[in-house]
Amino acid sequence: QVQLAESGGRLVQTGDALRLSCAASTRTFSSYAMAWFRQAPGKDRQFIAAISWDGGSTSYADSVKGRFTISRNNAENAVYLQMNNLKPEDTAVYYCSARPGRPGIAWPTNYGVDYWGQGTMVTVSS
Repeated sequence: QVQLAESGGRLVQTGDALRLSCAASTRTFSSYAMAWFRQAPGKDRQFIAAISWDGGSTSYADSVKGRFTISRNNAENAVYLQMNNLKPEDTAVYYCSARPGRPGIAWPTNYGVDYWGQGTMVTVSS
């Protein structure tokens, strides 16, 4: 069982930067691949970024590539999403997720359970 808690979401302006954090409560955090998703009002949840269990592999959605950076600190059981040059279309609830990791794969196929946090709201005003 993995419990995830996101934080850092708030109202910002176009062009601003923001860092989201996700704290995980598990003794085996380093065995999980981690990812960020977002869900805008009236839309499906969308993959944003993922990072492998050791941080060596990352993957990004085209819509955020070059603006967002995912990172993790296994000693602190945390994953982060640095968001730069924010745009109004980035407005959404941001969720972190965990699934069992595999070497060299940022977000491996999972045949088991994905864990989710409650989300944190990011609003980007124009």
